[in-house]
Amino acid sequence: MTTPTQPRSGPLAGLRVLELGTLLAGPFCGQLLGDFGAEVIKIEPPNQGDPMRVWGREKAGGKSLWWPVVARNKKAITLDLRQADGQALLKDLVKQSDFLLENFRPGTMEKWGLGWSELSAINPRLIMIRVSGFGQTGPYSRQAGFGAIGEAMGGLRYVVGDPSTPPSRMGISIGDSLAATFACIGALSALHHREKTGRGQVVDSAIYEAVLNMMESLITEFDKVGYIRERTGAILPNVAPSNVYKTSDGMVLIAANQDTVFSRLAEAMGQPGLAQDPKYSTHGARGAHQVELDALVERWTQTLTTRQVLDLMDKFGVPAGLIYRAPDMLEDPHFQARDAIVSVPHPDFGELKMQNVAPKLSETPGSVRSPSPALGQHNDEVYRELLGLTEQRYAELKSAKVI
Repeated sequence: MTTPTQPRSGPLAGLRVLELGTLLAGPFCGQLLGDFGAEVIKIEPPNQGDPMRVWGREKAGGKSLWWPVVARNKKAITLDLRQADGQALLKDLVKQSDFLLENFRPGTMEKWGLGWSELSAINPRLIMIRVSGFGQTGPYSRQAGFGAIGEAMGGLRYVVGDPSTPPSRMGISIGDSLAATFACIGALSALHHREKTGRGQVVDSAIYEAVLNMMESLITEFDKVGYIRERTGAILPNVAPSNVYKTSDGMVLIAANQDTVFSRLAEAMGQPGLAQDPKYSTHGARGAHQVELDALVERWTQTLTTRQVLDLMDKFGVPAGLIYRAPDMLEDPHFQARDAIVSVPHPDFGELKMQNVAPKLSETPGSVRSPSPALGQHNDEVYRELLGLTEQRYAELKSAKVI
C-alpha cells in the first residue's frame, strides 16, 4: 500500500471535463476520467451539493466515506443552472472544455437551454456524455430510472440470488457503475473520432443497456432454443466444477471447469482417473453431472484445511482462492505488491485508504492526485482565473446565489 508522493499527469492530461451529474452514474464516469489525468470540474448547486456528499452506510465524524472515493481528482464549483446567469456561465465554460458529463433525466438540459444543439454550436469539438436510466430516446426516456431499475430491466436482478428466494441485488450499485464505465468507453471513442475529424458528438449511455451488455448469451439462448436463465446461487449451470467448497476450517473457491484444468484437479485430489471417467471427461459431461461432481470435490476439500487446499491448487495449477472482505484485502501481499490500495491524505480523515486506479498503464499511469474537494472549493480558481470574472461581477453572482 502506498501514499502518493507526487502528482502524475496521466494520459488524459490537458483535457477538461465539466461534470454536472449527481449521485453515482455520472460522477463515477468523472472519477474514471479524472483518475487518468483529465481536469474534472464538478458543478454542484450552491448551498446543496451532490447528495453523495452525505450518502453511504457508514460515516466517520458524520461525514460520508463514499464521497472521497467518487470525488477524488476533481475540482468543485457551485453553479445554479436554473438561473439564466448560471446557464450563461456554463456556456462560457463549455467554450473551454472537451467534455460535458451529465446524468439528469433526459429533457432537463434542453429545458435549461443547454441541450446538444446549443452547446455544440458554442463548441463544435465538445463531447457530451449523457448517462440516464433508459437513454435519450425511446418511450421510456423521460421516466425516472435509477440503477436498481436498470439492473432489473437489463436482466441482472432476475438471475442474481438463490433459486429459493426472490431476485436479489448485488451489494454494490453495479448498474450505475456499469453505465458510467460504458460512458467512459464511449467518451474515449468519441475523443479518438474527434482527433481525426475535429467534431464532437453525443455519448448516450443507458443504465439498462449497460447491464444488458453484460448478460452474455441470455438473449440468444432464448431466441434460438427458448431457454430462460434462472437464479442458480453460487454456480453457473453446466459449468463444473466451479463453486465454493467447504474445508475443515473454512471454505475455498475452486474453478476447474476447463478440461485440462480438471485433469490437474483430479491429480491433486489423488484421483487422476476422474479425468477419464465418461461422466467427467468433457465439459458437457461435467455439466450434466454438476451436483454429483461438486459433492465429490467437497468431500475431498473437507478433509483438508483451507491452506492445504490452496497450496495444492497452486502446486497443480488450478485456479483457487478465498472470498475476500476488506480486512483480507488490506493484509494481502499481492494487493500490497501491486499497490491495489492507496493511502490518500485527506483534510477530513487524515490518511484515507481506498482502491487505486485501474487498469495500470506502463507509460502513463493514472493516479490519485487530490482528495475530494469541499463544496465550491475551486470557485475562485474557475470563475476568476479561468473565466476572468471581475471582483465586482463575482460578488454580484455570489450575492444572487448563482454561484
